Amino acid sequence: MNEAHEVCGSDEWRQLMREQILPWVLNGTDLGDDVLEVGPGYGAVTDVLSTALPQVTCVEIDEKLAAMLTERFSAVPSVRILRGDATALDFPDGRFSGAACFTMLHHVPTDDLQDRLLAEVARVLRPGAALVASDSIGSDDMANAHEGDTYNPVDPAGLADRLTAAGFVDVDVRTNDFGWAAIARR
Repeated sequence: MNEAHEVCGSDEWRQLMREQILPWVLNGTDLGDDVLEVGPGYGAVTDVLSTALPQVTCVEIDEKLAAMLTERFSAVPSVRILRGDATALDFPDGRFSGAACFTMLHHVPTDDLQDRLLAEVARVLRPGAALVASDSIGSDDMANAHEGDTYNPVDPAGLADRLTAAGFVDVDVRTNDFGWAAIARR
């Protein structure tokens, strides 16, 4: 990620995630007691999930962010940080009671890799488990903020079909001023 993403580690971003985006996206969804977070980045969502859930396992592909998160959450026994690629998760089928994926899918370079990531998340979820996800909607401003960085926004208009193809059911995709949100069940 480029330097513009350092805002994602700010107190203001954490507050926005905690008070506005997460409540809107979760919409009362129960993620269970053993949750996978894909692409935690600077850990704003991890902060919230770690205080609300018994176990959160985060998979972060960026080596520096994974190291920072490992150090930052080292004293939090409910959080496990792994450096890895979510398009090839090293977990058994049906391992997790829920999954979260916030403001990171646009960093996955191709639609095929995004679809593989979604299918992998579906694979490691228990039957009936929920995936909650959100991201921004593609725009020129967002593209400019990602100069020198990967930017492949997900079009919410086709997201329900992509989630269904990945193995999800009961898909709900909605949009607002923050972007798009999706809740889907395995």
